[in-house]
Amino acid sequence: MRIRSSWLVAALTGASMLLAASPVASGVASAAKSPIKIGVTVPLSGSYASAGIDILNGAKLAVAKINGQGGVLGHPIQLIPADDACDAQTAAQAAQNLVAQGVVAVAGGYCSSASLPESKVFHAQGDLPFVLDASTNPQLTEQGYNDIFRTIGRDDEQGPFAANFIANFLHAKKVVVLDDNSTYAVGLQQDTVKALKKLHVNVTVEHLTPGQSDYTSVLTQINQLHPQVLYYTGYYTEMGLLLKQARQLNYKFTMIGGDATNDPTVLKTAGAAANGFMITTAPLAQFLGTASGYLQKYHQRFHAAPGPYSVYEYDAIQVLAQAMKNAHSTKPKAVDAALLKIKNFRGLTGRFSFTRQGDRTPAVYITLKVLKGKFTAFEELNPAGKWVPVPR
Repeated sequence: MRIRSSWLVAALTGASMLLAASPVASGVASAAKSPIKIGVTVPLSGSYASAGIDILNGAKLAVAKINGQGGVLGHPIQLIPADDACDAQTAAQAAQNLVAQGVVAVAGGYCSSASLPESKVFHAQGDLPFVLDASTNPQLTEQGYNDIFRTIGRDDEQGPFAANFIANFLHAKKVVVLDDNSTYAVGLQQDTVKALKKLHVNVTVEHLTPGQSDYTSVLTQINQLHPQVLYYTGYYTEMGLLLKQARQLNYKFTMIGGDATNDPTVLKTAGAAANGFMITTAPLAQFLGTASGYLQKYHQRFHAAPGPYSVYEYDAIQVLAQAMKNAHSTKPKAVDAALLKIKNFRGLTGRFSFTRQGDRTPAVYITLKVLKGKFTAFEELNPAGKWVPVPR
């Protein structure tokens, strides 16, 4: 699969001297105002389409700002969306389609199970830079590739954070961790369970099948274990039902979700049963002082509040554009190298750099709590390792 796919420049009309001096030498599109194509792989159909649309909207806002300031290296950015439906086979085909359309980089990725096959396609087709905004499974940046980056933290960072919150803030001694057998959910489950055991918490692992309409049997089985806390590591579509049905069954254990549950759909599905529900997550845009302007622009353009990952996609597009400027090129390998060299990038989600593997550093997590039907910033770890209220 190591087939190098160079993106083509438009026809040049100058003499050979002009050709040698043109932006082609740096891997920049040569025809006047020809676009720099950046792909966005997200679910635009299926159960997770709302998250994918939100991510794509974040990319659109980033591109609008960049193009409004003259583009990159004198050329506008053009987004090429691709629907991966959070499905591995569909994702591989979507990635191949992006390559065929001449993208020079990709920013996106919601489900890790889709991002993994996509990453293999992009790597095989010329080390195309792939900047992830939401896919958190550690495998993604541990494949030995030099072209995968992310603006979000990893499961093995969120897992210990969640375990600390459960053990040291909630003081739970008996916990059930529930996953949906997806790549992301199993990864977060394993990292959380490992950390809980180190904290001497009695933990049991359970599983559910996603896409069902009734989880009462799963909840009943969990309730028979008499846990103080249920931590669900799957996605928001199931979380809303779990909350609603646990309330109907009058079960009393505390319910917490991982970062894939911080979607407004949970509130719509669960209704009043969502009150008191807690989430471990990277900060949402509304809890980032640096993103106040972003919130206004998102609402003005899309007539809704942004979901959890759109601002991380915004930063993914912005950091790609900065790397291209720093490299004076859009050639994939030059951009890969420039991304690795970026230090303390000033994103809307805070300052960050990339490790040698391409992971964001530092990664930031907080907890949320649903109060009066709204996600509310709750607790965070301060530099001394103490739980303190998130500033509001």
